[in-house]
Amino acid sequence: MPHYRVRPAVVQPELQGKWDGPAWTQAAMLELTHFRTEGSSHRPKTAVRLLYDHHGIFGLFRTDDQYVRCRHTAYMEPVYQDSCVEFFVQPKPDRGYFNLEFNCCGALLCSYITDQTRTQGGFRAFVNLPEEDGKQILVYHSMPPVVEPEITEPTVWFLEFFIPLGLLEKYVGPLGNIAGQVWRANFFKCGDETSHPHWSSWTRLPERNFHLPEHFGTISFLSP
Repeated sequence: MPHYRVRPAVVQPELQGKWDGPAWTQAAMLELTHFRTEGSSHRPKTAVRLLYDHHGIFGLFRTDDQYVRCRHTAYMEPVYQDSCVEFFVQPKPDRGYFNLEFNCCGALLCSYITDQTRTQGGFRAFVNLPEEDGKQILVYHSMPPVVEPEITEPTVWFLEFFIPLGLLEKYVGPLGNIAGQVWRANFFKCGDETSHPHWSSWTRLPERNFHLPEHFGTISFLSP
């Protein structure tokens, strides 16, 4: 499985999507190169950078996309139907994982899942983060609040976020100093209801299902 090293933020990200800015050039980059065959011929190039400090985790997606669509604007709406990027993270091996799903317009869907077995209601054991928790996750998006009709020309867009460690600790318990820790994670890009549906991931998946924590890669937090 792939491994990514999260560097401490020497310069704090400004949450302005500055991929080549002074904060983000210090971060290593990973790419989403595994596409599901169920998708269309559209293969958007998506890259991600992470940084951290003692308050939380910063992330920045860059997507060289096309056929960009975004209709959902409210918290916990099905943003994966839009042009969407996702970060799934499991801080502790004996606890659940978080799925943070952002459409290109900044709307967020986020849950804490402890048993990802599919059921009619979603999963066997999960909690949708209440909106007051979701609002703690800061989000920057380069696209306007709604993209409808779909943009069919090549389009580069950015989605940046900040996740407070305190929010994660509410669900998984104390994390302490995360420098030196190794977590499990995965990253995704999708667009279920765009004109060219596609599903890509950081790690290779055996089926079209992002909720496979056994197929997550690992991220480690480098010491300052």
